[in-house]
Amino acid sequence: MLFQEDGFLVLEGFLSADECEVMQQRIGEIVAEMDVPLHSRTEFSTQEEEQLRAQGSTDYFLSSGDKIRFFFEKGIFDKQGNFLVPPEKSINKIGHGKQDLGCECGQAGCVTSAPFQALARSLGLQMPVVVQSMYIFKQPDFGGEVTPHQDASFLYTEPLGRVLGLWIALEDTMLENGCLWFIPGSHTGGVSRRMVRAPAGLAPGTSFLGSEPTRDNSLFVPTPVLRGALILIHGEVVHKSERNFSDRSRHAYTFHLMEAAGTVWSPDNWLQPTPELPFPPLYT
Repeated sequence: MLFQEDGFLVLEGFLSADECEVMQQRIGEIVAEMDVPLHSRTEFSTQEEEQLRAQGSTDYFLSSGDKIRFFFEKGIFDKQGNFLVPPEKSINKIGHGKQDLGCECGQAGCVTSAPFQALARSLGLQMPVVVQSMYIFKQPDFGGEVTPHQDASFLYTEPLGRVLGLWIALEDTMLENGCLWFIPGSHTGGVSRRMVRAPAGLAPGTSFLGSEPTRDNSLFVPTPVLRGALILIHGEVVHKSERNFSDRSRHAYTFHLMEAAGTVWSPDNWLQPTPELPFPPLYT
């Protein structure tokens, strides 16, 4: 199976254009109602030092596991925290506890709907649970890059190989607007670094163990897909996306599953289930 060999797999046409449109309309309603306090206007980053400063040191990020929280592009606030661009054009992503987004807008994006359950069963998952979800905007002209990383760096399990990303293109995803890039087969080499949560009350709230190695750019393979495609992402495969240099956005909805049978979710992970939002089962 290509997924086992490469660590990722493209499934074109998983959602229809109409289903994608329904999800985008729902997220538009959420953005229209956005009200983020000045002190919580957190810029998203995947650069390690910036990540610790902008995310790991703030409760806004660390407590987002069971909430809808907004994370913004770099350089869109002035020194007082006011928007320099229209607010709806400022958002990098929304996360991390909105697993019911699809259910609110119909079957299109409901993570427990029949198509997702059938896919998980075909992959042999016995007890999959949903650990997080994100809506990613990749804004026109300045949507930021996501540097090479492994999802298991942030969502670590023992044993490894129990986390699976499902990444759905809600708009055409091409080279110019920031498609995903993968290193095929890189999911077999373990995890190079981990983001861990600090003990309560300590700052910054997270730190990194290990480091991300320098990787040869020639190893990365671009993966452009059309609207409605789903990309399966192994938790340890190395992937990235470039900055959006086009005048078109690149909306995507993504969530992560964990095979709960025989798996230990690391107590050091920044993301922890809560009584308000335990990791919900995919199968009902």
